[in-house]
Amino acid sequence: MSPRCRVNFNTMIFLVVLQGAAVVLFCNWYYQLSPCDSPPQKGKIHVLLLSSWRSGSSFLGQVFSQHPSVFYLMEPGWHVWTKIEKPGARVLRMAVRDLMRNLYQCDFSVMDSYMPENYNMSTLFMFHHSRALCSPPACSLTRRSDMSNETLCQKKCDSQGLETVEKACHTYSHVVLKETRFFELESLYPLFQDPSLDLRIIHLVRDPRAVIRSREESAKSFDVDNAIVLEQRNVPAASIQYEVMQEICRSHVRINERAILKPPPFLEGRYKMIRYEDVARNPLKEINDIYKFVGLEMTSQMEEWIYKVTHGKGKGSKKEAFQITSRNANEVSQAWRTVLQHSKVKRIQELCKGAMLLLGYRTVDSEKEQKRLDIDLLVPREPYEFSWVSAKSQHTGSN
Repeated sequence: MSPRCRVNFNTMIFLVVLQGAAVVLFCNWYYQLSPCDSPPQKGKIHVLLLSSWRSGSSFLGQVFSQHPSVFYLMEPGWHVWTKIEKPGARVLRMAVRDLMRNLYQCDFSVMDSYMPENYNMSTLFMFHHSRALCSPPACSLTRRSDMSNETLCQKKCDSQGLETVEKACHTYSHVVLKETRFFELESLYPLFQDPSLDLRIIHLVRDPRAVIRSREESAKSFDVDNAIVLEQRNVPAASIQYEVMQEICRSHVRINERAILKPPPFLEGRYKMIRYEDVARNPLKEINDIYKFVGLEMTSQMEEWIYKVTHGKGKGSKKEAFQITSRNANEVSQAWRTVLQHSKVKRIQELCKGAMLLLGYRTVDSEKEQKRLDIDLLVPREPYEFSWVSAKSQHTGSN
């Protein structure tokens, strides 16, 4: 081989190496916007049910929990919020996010920092709301193909430590966490950018007038959370519920606008907003759409369960505020209109005007209008307003 050819060959090798280095550097830089690794195709799907208190999230959580392919946990962030003394929501959001990252990967050693000594499975917040923790290998009470009974599970299911919980987590295709403790999306960006996670967000909202009516029924249970939401500010007792509701409304606007109007590339196809009232009016259709979004199949058993819990009689009692019982879902969604004082309705409408406009809730101008249930206060929804659908998802959906 001539010297000239040798030089050209060496130059070519150098250029190939240089090109490889450039690709690595570019990937590193681009990862800040969108990870170079695509989400795992055959791995777990991770779902965050993101909502606020008394917005129907317990019901929608059970729509996931009772599904045989889902490992579900209810509000693991509660452990963070109750462990640290007199914190604010801004300080705690990173700790809750990092906790969630570990739980999505079925690593429960992270719970050691937030648990008492010699803790059991029953130490997990509302553990009995998770069918997966009432079924093998976590507990032998309920077959994985059956619906769980929360009361029996609470009485009969327990074990030392969280080893069986971690083992159970690894056996499901979907890990779903319900959280009410995020008030913006930005702190969750590292989870979207983590190539080991395939994260989808279901953002559940509800008419703020219905939310405040529901919160009033169990007001004392929110004292600790209210203080954290308000960053431990000294707020007059009469104003607390209104300031909390204002912050909740602002958070819904922040989250929805960030996901819809100015979404970073890694959010595309991973966010879907759901209104509780739409689910109440047409539960099977809406839940079918949610299942498709996260890659779950509707089963006949789930269809029967959904129909049963949404077509009961009445609105539920105060004692059932945190229980999933058979009720008339549409009556529940409208209950505020006949019982909430109009002066409170007016104040909430003033505080949450922007959120109500964005999310599709009409205001009422008088008590008479408020109580006329034939007047529909739900603005018909446009699909593009509430979810990003990637080109791949569109193609799949059209098949």
